[in-house]
Amino acid sequence: MIQILKHRFLTTFLLLCCFTITTLASEDTTTKEKIDINEVIFSHIADSYDWHMWDITDEQGVSHPVSMPLPIILINTSPFSIDVFLSSEFHHGHSPVTKKEHTYVIYNNKIYYANNQEGELTFNEQGIIQNAQPIDISITKNVFTLFVAALLMIWLFTACARAYKRNPGQAPKGLQGFMEPLILFIKEDIAIANIGEKKHAKFLPYLLTVFFFIWFLNIIGLIPFFPGGANVTGNISVTLVLSLFTLFITNMYANKSYWRHIFAMPGMPVWLLPIMAVVELIGIITKPFALTIRLFANITAGHIIVLSLVSLIFIFQSLSISPVSVFFVLFMDVLELFVATLQAYIFTMLSALFIGMAVTEQEH
Repeated sequence: MIQILKHRFLTTFLLLCCFTITTLASEDTTTKEKIDINEVIFSHIADSYDWHMWDITDEQGVSHPVSMPLPIILINTSPFSIDVFLSSEFHHGHSPVTKKEHTYVIYNNKIYYANNQEGELTFNEQGIIQNAQPIDISITKNVFTLFVAALLMIWLFTACARAYKRNPGQAPKGLQGFMEPLILFIKEDIAIANIGEKKHAKFLPYLLTVFFFIWFLNIIGLIPFFPGGANVTGNISVTLVLSLFTLFITNMYANKSYWRHIFAMPGMPVWLLPIMAVVELIGIITKPFALTIRLFANITAGHIIVLSLVSLIFIFQSLSISPVSVFFVLFMDVLELFVATLQAYIFTMLSALFIGMAVTEQEH
């Protein structure tokens, strides 16, 4: 029965993919509009102030985007004021928004102060915008997805904790049975294996949090419709902050042996100690840098490849390429499910390894 359901689901998914891509291709060939593939791809992987759903083509053949607006929150310093409104007032970036004495305009997915209520901006000879920006703490698509992942984690772990309280000593089942092997794997094969039996408990909550947080964000980013599709872990700011957490925890709890091996490495000639200290200090910075780039690059590359494969239909402007494109997109989506889990595991494992190197007592 399960195999039949799987085959039906796969068949339905393929038909939906073919129908969606064929529809988009037919709309493109009827309107004879040339699509900028680079702009389409990078607009999908970039952050935005609204959640694009689909496009509606009117009788004149003009495409109108349909999107879910998100809250815009702008802080002005002179004079101090806070303006809050929905991103729909920008009309997808085509209209300026005036609030009190300030007029805002979106340019290259950033909000600037406009020169006047018509939304004019000032550029220098190199084409660089000269207008100032307000302090932007808006709820963008990536921020909204962060909240979704956080709430999902709170709900899952709370539900599992309640299940353990209701059924003490009993075999796990349902959601509890799904989560327990993952938690035990992170505890035994990542935390204890890299940090040690004695000291792993202090860092286990962080390792569990960072694994499930990255994993959920990666999976949500693979969902092609609301509330999925946001490229959160493909945003280098997000991966940088996660890496800085690992850097802070590693050096905050590092023992004397760790710092001694950096500034006074045993057995090292005295004249070589200053050089090695600089090299080791550079190593402290390069570790979180490697974590940042690895997660950012792998997730972003996956999104770009999938979108590029879909774009083959519009590049060749032929419906005959759609079956090939759908096949490779389906293959890449399955591969990305594996990559989503693998990257969460690698980030967690390396974080545990760096922490273990800092807190483990060295034996000579």
